[in-house]
Amino acid sequence: MNRWLAVPLRAANFRRWLLMPGSLTRALTARCPDFHVRRLAQAHLRPLEDERRNLHLRRGQLALVREVLLMDGDTHLVFAHSVIPLHGLEGPWAGLAGLGNRPLGAALFADPRIERLPLECRCLDRRHPLYQAASRHFDGLPRTLWARRSRFLLAGHALLVTEVFLPAILRLP
Repeated sequence: MNRWLAVPLRAANFRRWLLMPGSLTRALTARCPDFHVRRLAQAHLRPLEDERRNLHLRRGQLALVREVLLMDGDTHLVFAHSVIPLHGLEGPWAGLAGLGNRPLGAALFADPRIERLPLECRCLDRRHPLYQAASRHFDGLPRTLWARRSRFLLAGHALLVTEVFLPAILRLP
């Protein structure tokens, strides 16, 4: 599968996580006694081509790209990759640049004005840049990883959040 889909076709084990409505942060907090976020990177970068198109950015336009791990103690559960266009940081998303190790999901689901567009799912293989980004932090990943993403809107400004599920998440209740 080489494109984002509304429903994952072959994701039997990950299906409940991929299609879970609401906040993934809230779901993990309820299941993980030592849930926390570890920020890996945050910088002004060019988004991936499909992210650029999804956010209606011009070619070469920069965005704030944030990568974090969602963890339970020392266990890595999710590699998250967020893209916030810079013009949104000057507007309604202004407070998101200073999140540090706080979860973005908590901020997004706390504001009832924020609209979440439908989830999209995809199986990532070793050729995909997000698989490669996740693999920089882990040894021994499987040949494919499942991911989901969604766009959030506030006052006409969008941001894109992609969550790449790591194998350890399957051990959660």
